[in-house]
Amino acid sequence: MKEARIRTDGGNLYPDAVVNDTLRRPSRWNCEVVGICALLVILVILIFGQTLRFDFVNYDDALNVSENAGVVAGISLSGIAWAFTHTQVGRWAPVTAISRQFDCQFYGLWAGGHHLTNLLLHALVSVLLFLLLLDLTRSVWRGAFVAAVFALHPLHVECVAWVSARGDLLCAVFFLLSLSSYANYARGRRHRIHYVLCLLWFTLGLMSKSMIVTLPFVLLLLDYWPLGRFREKLQLRRLLIEKVPFLVLSAASCAATVIAQEVSRVEKTHYTLALRVGNALVGYVIYLGRTIYPFRLAVLYPPLPNGWSAWQVMADCLLVVALTAGAIMLRRKQPYLPVGWLWYLGMLVPVSGIMQVGAQVYTDRYTYLPHIGLCMAGTWAVGDWAGRLRHRCFLTGAFATAALCILAVVAYRQTSYWRDSVTLWTHTLESTQDNADAHNNLGTGLARKGRQAEAIDQFREALKINPAYIECHANLALSLDMQGRAAEALLEYRKVLEAAPDSVNPLNNLAWLLATNADPSVRNAHLAMQLAGRARMLTSAQDANVLDTLAAAYAAAGRFSDAVQTAKNALQLAESKSNTKLVGALRREIKLYEACHPYEDAH
Repeated sequence: MKEARIRTDGGNLYPDAVVNDTLRRPSRWNCEVVGICALLVILVILIFGQTLRFDFVNYDDALNVSENAGVVAGISLSGIAWAFTHTQVGRWAPVTAISRQFDCQFYGLWAGGHHLTNLLLHALVSVLLFLLLLDLTRSVWRGAFVAAVFALHPLHVECVAWVSARGDLLCAVFFLLSLSSYANYARGRRHRIHYVLCLLWFTLGLMSKSMIVTLPFVLLLLDYWPLGRFREKLQLRRLLIEKVPFLVLSAASCAATVIAQEVSRVEKTHYTLALRVGNALVGYVIYLGRTIYPFRLAVLYPPLPNGWSAWQVMADCLLVVALTAGAIMLRRKQPYLPVGWLWYLGMLVPVSGIMQVGAQVYTDRYTYLPHIGLCMAGTWAVGDWAGRLRHRCFLTGAFATAALCILAVVAYRQTSYWRDSVTLWTHTLESTQDNADAHNNLGTGLARKGRQAEAIDQFREALKINPAYIECHANLALSLDMQGRAAEALLEYRKVLEAAPDSVNPLNNLAWLLATNADPSVRNAHLAMQLAGRARMLTSAQDANVLDTLAAAYAAAGRFSDAVQTAKNALQLAESKSNTKLVGALRREIKLYEACHPYEDAH
């Protein structure tokens, strides 16, 4: 029998001829592996356990959870059907929606429960990453360090501390399960079952968030290292054929995402191709820089409508090309370098901005899975270099401990900013400049706390940066109305409706102001009925708040019978959506309208 040659690649030993018998998973979970898994969970709890005391924030949490009728109703067959037939914030993600329904079933609207699920999912992802690297490379401590960096890196705080980032965590779980199944398939361990499982996990991941559409590309990278399946042209052809079902699923997910955005009427920002490519190149370098220096992070960075300067785009392009070329040149002795670097580049493609939907150039949570490639390449490279040092155990241990301690301290502090909306947006303004969205969101957070004067100041700051900010004009109008400054509020509402005549909330709020204001010079029942009637038509008479406003307009005009009937219709809708606060208000209003009904003719 011909003896298989043994090759050393990146500190890992595996046969050059026979792959199926290589890198066998440990026959039992020894104390070392169990201890590392437990330590990863403990680290995640120590850093992110504080989120159990945190509230929802005014950044999509209401749309996704707290004010989403399909979610707050809890889990049921009809709720599951709703998850598969509706979109959330322009995305079709039924698995994510169902997970939120489970949270509402058990926790209701206690934000701490939703944060707890995020925390547990992040801990699970960290453990799965360690076990995957252990299975692939048989390197316990390198795998443990990569998983610990992943668990503690401040760039990942957003995915854990933000309730609305559930999709990122779920798709990461299924992504790692898919890679694990693929590793078993590639080594011939009941390969048919594991191939099917790999496809199943991938499908569930895509239904959590389409971020992982590049998984077929990652599988090819793993085929190169550490699985070592690249040997000849025929082998490469077979590897490509294996990925066809995954590519079909990726294409279907991309199509579903486009359709979801069209159905949800998500506002798109149309940039030239040159501008989008430039933003993508700059984004790659920005993420790389924040990986090394994770400070002054923010939940929302201001857009750059005019793009980056030509010299910066060229410099970043040269850097990306140089790093790519360098990794490829070192592929024979250090195959983990091209694998890790291309993992990073490839997984960022869907969110790089080349096919950009919004105006934001980059956001921290996009690095959640791409970071794995960088961490792998960096850890194995440092490990190989340190292997030539005299006191390598002491030096590498000291370096790893110091790095993890720094990451833990920064991550803990970054997590604390997610306590509530006011804290979050105050920190965002400290970390960014000319951020109109942050001023607006801070204003809405202050307004909900009853701090209307401070909210008005924030709205005016946002409008200095972006005078055409329609949503901010609407928020300013509402805060002015709450302060009793009706004349100023009317001016702001007119600006909004001139720019967006079919905007439901401003129509509804202005109608309420005209119908209920105590000042006779402001009150205008006829106009209030027109505006509320328009809002009712735009919402197909399915919004209880709009019907409540229309009832108030009818009452202001002395049409109490119409007011009673409209308010009763609103009450039915509010009860069906478990809006207890509005239900109580409507019942009181109905009694008042009914008491005034006998005097309708006299009026």
